[in-house]
Amino acid sequence: MARTPRDFLVELDIPCEAGAPLGPHTWYGVGGRAAVLARPRDESQLALLVKACHERQTPVYVLGSGANLLVRDAGVDGVVVKLDAEAFSRCTIDGPAVTVGSGYDLMKLVLETAKAGLSGLEAAAGIPATVGGAVRMNAGGAFGDVGQSVARVRVMTEAGEAVTLQHDDLSFGYRHASIDAPFILDATFELEPGDAGEIMQRVKEIFAYKKASQPMGANSAGCAFRNPAGDAAGRLIDAAGLKGFTIGSAQVSPVHANFITVDKAGGRADDVVAVMEHIESAVKDRFGVALQREVVVWP
Repeated sequence: MARTPRDFLVELDIPCEAGAPLGPHTWYGVGGRAAVLARPRDESQLALLVKACHERQTPVYVLGSGANLLVRDAGVDGVVVKLDAEAFSRCTIDGPAVTVGSGYDLMKLVLETAKAGLSGLEAAAGIPATVGGAVRMNAGGAFGDVGQSVARVRVMTEAGEAVTLQHDDLSFGYRHASIDAPFILDATFELEPGDAGEIMQRVKEIFAYKKASQPMGANSAGCAFRNPAGDAAGRLIDAAGLKGFTIGSAQVSPVHANFITVDKAGGRADDVVAVMEHIESAVKDRFGVALQREVVVWP
């Protein structure tokens, strides 16, 4: 009988679950199952997992908070890894330098640094993400992004080796960071000391702005598409007459056209994909613009 990924993970004493539903781990709340969901306890276990999967050519997927992720209804083969153990969720403030594990909640970090009188992460207010996911996609928006404050990032390569990337080794662009390694272990931010009250007020203002202009209470994964150069994806989708457009359980939000929401009751990930494909086709036909997805779709 062929050995499964779960078999070698159990032998390595790495906590794992076969056939784990992934919908509950995403903000959409819908989607298929993982062949195996693994939750290593620390970096040494993660290194063993990475090496074992690499040697066996087993696909590996990294799951953060699931805020920017849609899992197709057919599910995911291979090993899905979630770094939510305590070893990956630590935060250390040393003067203006803040070192945070990849599994730490981004919004919690924004609030903690603001309370400590450290400025630089206010732009991330209202963005649901883990620190690892936020760094990898250079989370941000009109108010700035997290990449501008990153001093260094520790990653783990496909060979299970921990490597430190300094600021000069990295480049950050729109929803992109030059990090090829599959796992981010932690990141160090270099922040600016300031008045805690003023920084917290800025956080509240940015959060209030986003709450008023985005369907933050709906089941979605944030902006579905990246903004094309010199324009906004939401404006193009709205101008194409697609606000409120619906396929099955998925709908283009009437509040903000770059958000696709889904009804969890009987919701289907494939409905969301179908709406994305319709948007891409309609905007391309109407404006000649090829939208690029910001939401990650597995597989």
